[in-house]
Amino acid sequence: MQIDRRTMLGAAVAAVAAPVVAKAKLAAPAIAKAKVPVSPFSGKAYSPRAITLVRESVVVDMLAPIKIEFSPGFYSKPLTEKDAADFRSSGINAIHHAVGLGGTDAYTQAMEFFAVWGNFVARNSHVLTGVGSFADILRAKQDGKVAVIMGLQNADHFRRPADVQTFYDLGQRCAQLTYNSQNRIGSGSTDRIDGGISDFGAAIIEAMNKAGMLIDVSHSGDRTTLDAIQLSKKPIAITHSNCRALVDHPRVKRDEAIKALGANGGVMGITGVRMFVKKTDPTTIADVVDHIDHVVKLIGIDHVGIGTDSDLNGYDDTTPETNKMLRGAYKDSYAFREKIDVDGFDHPLKMYDLTEELIRRGYSDANIKAVLGGNFQRLLTSTWGG
Repeated sequence: MQIDRRTMLGAAVAAVAAPVVAKAKLAAPAIAKAKVPVSPFSGKAYSPRAITLVRESVVVDMLAPIKIEFSPGFYSKPLTEKDAADFRSSGINAIHHAVGLGGTDAYTQAMEFFAVWGNFVARNSHVLTGVGSFADILRAKQDGKVAVIMGLQNADHFRRPADVQTFYDLGQRCAQLTYNSQNRIGSGSTDRIDGGISDFGAAIIEAMNKAGMLIDVSHSGDRTTLDAIQLSKKPIAITHSNCRALVDHPRVKRDEAIKALGANGGVMGITGVRMFVKKTDPTTIADVVDHIDHVVKLIGIDHVGIGTDSDLNGYDDTTPETNKMLRGAYKDSYAFREKIDVDGFDHPLKMYDLTEELIRRGYSDANIKAVLGGNFQRLLTSTWGG
C-alpha cells in the first residue's frame, strides 16, 4: 500500500492508509466431514482440525493495516462493533500495521503516523494492544486481543542513522528499506535500474541491526534485496511478497533472493494480492498456497509465513473512491485487474480457509503452525530480543 503526503495528511495521515521444523512433513490429508462455525457473524464453517490449529497457533499477519480507509472519520472514532467482532473472530493474534510514505517530508509524515495510530490502538484497548516485544503478542493472545506491530513500508523517514533508534523508541518495530521507487537507501521494485544498497543504506541497516528493528525488503528491487540480505548481520524478512517463478511481476521475488533469505535465516510472508499470485483468473486461495509450496521446496518450512497485504476484508470491499485512489498511486507495471483480492482469501476468517487448504495439501499440524506464525515468532523474538 502507498499513501503520499497529500493523501496521508490531507485525507487520512495513514493508510487505513514457534518451534523450528526441519523439513515439511507431508501426511495423508485428514479433513473432518463435520463443519463447525467459528463466528456468529459469518455463515462459514470449518473442520474441527482447522479450528484447533488456528486457535492453538500464534497467528501473525506480517502486513495487515488496521483498515484500508483514508478518511479521518475512521481513525478519529472508536472501532465499530462489527470491526471489533471481526478482529475477535479472525483467529489472528498480531498484525503488522504499515503503510508506504516518502518524500522530502517523510520524517513529519512518519511522526504523525505513529501519533495517530498509536493513539488509535490505545483508545481501542478492548480489542487492540501495542507491541514492544513478542511477549506482548503472546499476552494479547491470552487476553483475546489483537497485537499491532507498528511499521512503515519505507525508510525514507530516517534522515540519519540515529533516527532509527528514535523511531524504535516511538514503537516502530519493522521498516521496509525502500518502497517501489528509489530513495537514499536503495532501489524499489518498479525502478528501471536497480543500483543496490547505497553507503547511506548500509549505515541504516547497521543501525537497524543495533536497535533491533526488523529489516523488510518486500517492495525493494532485486539487487537491493540481495544487498540487504548480505549486509545485514541479522536475518531479515520479506514480509509480504510472492514467487516470480510462479507469476512474472516486478513486485515479487526471484528464487535467487528467496534462497539467499533462507540461507541467512530470514522468513518470507506470502501475500494474497491477486496480481502477485497469478496472472489469470480464477485466482483462488489454492494459488496462494502454491507460493507457500514453492518457498518450502526452495528453502524449507522454517522460512515461510503469511503477510496478506490487506485488512480483514480486503481491497474490493472499499469504496469506489478509495479503490480508485489506491490504483492511481502505482505505476502501470503493477497491472491491476478488475479484482485485487484473491477469491476465498478476502474476508475476516481467511486464516481458517488458508488452514483448510494447507490441510488438503497434507501439511502436518506442526508445519501449519509454523506457517501461521511460528516462523515469524522465531524471527521477531530473535530480532527484538524478547
